[in-house]
Amino acid sequence: MTHALEIKALRKDFGKTSIIRGIDLAVRRGERVAIIGPNGAGKSTLFNLVSGRITPTSGEVFLNDSRIDGLRPYDIYRRGLARSFQITNVFANLSAFENLRCGTLWSLGYGYSFWRFLSDMRDANERAEVILEQIGLSRKRDVAASSLTYAEQRALEIGLTIAGGQDVILLDEPTAGMSRTETERFVELIRKVTEGKTLLTVEHDMSVVFGLADRIAVIVYGEVIAFDTPEAVRADARVQEAYLGSPLAMTSAGH
Repeated sequence: MTHALEIKALRKDFGKTSIIRGIDLAVRRGERVAIIGPNGAGKSTLFNLVSGRITPTSGEVFLNDSRIDGLRPYDIYRRGLARSFQITNVFANLSAFENLRCGTLWSLGYGYSFWRFLSDMRDANERAEVILEQIGLSRKRDVAASSLTYAEQRALEIGLTIAGGQDVILLDEPTAGMSRTETERFVELIRKVTEGKTLLTVEHDMSVVFGLADRIAVIVYGEVIAFDTPEAVRADARVQEAYLGSPLAMTSAGH
């Protein structure tokens, strides 16, 4: 089976400290995978390695069978992988619509066409409108991103992440800081906008993890100790020990 994303013996050392200690992970096309683990386990470092923000000490990363480790983030993005961040990362002074239109430009072939008027880019405008509808922000079309609520800004960032049409999406703690009601709505949004895509998400909220993921990868001290279905991971003794709780506790714990 061809994998959308394959990580082989990936390692990252910072000086004498090993943060990622030889991770192997193969994610199928169209699969939703949650990455969980105690604080400091190396989850965000793994995302930074895969998305090109930092360079591995050793190991390989393949995106759709093409090796990408060592490439710059924008090259990896252009090859089909997009990611969001723990901290909301949008253009604060632009409207929701303008944010999304910016996100569509490269994938539609505009590149750095400074001589073009954005208002004349019909395909970019139409795609931005479609994404606004998908993420539920059509009524906030012309509102500056800085004036949106926190949950709306997170939704806008999801929109920016999918705007380029990439088929592998990395979401880093997408529901962090949300209320239970906001989280439930956001999980439905993630399901909708990533349908047919491959999703990896780092998440601490176990109700989100078990409700969203096809498989769960558990990372402890920079190593994958389990990678299986939610049911199998919930029952895994090593995972329970890592979380210092029972299978029942894991379904509702914050971490």
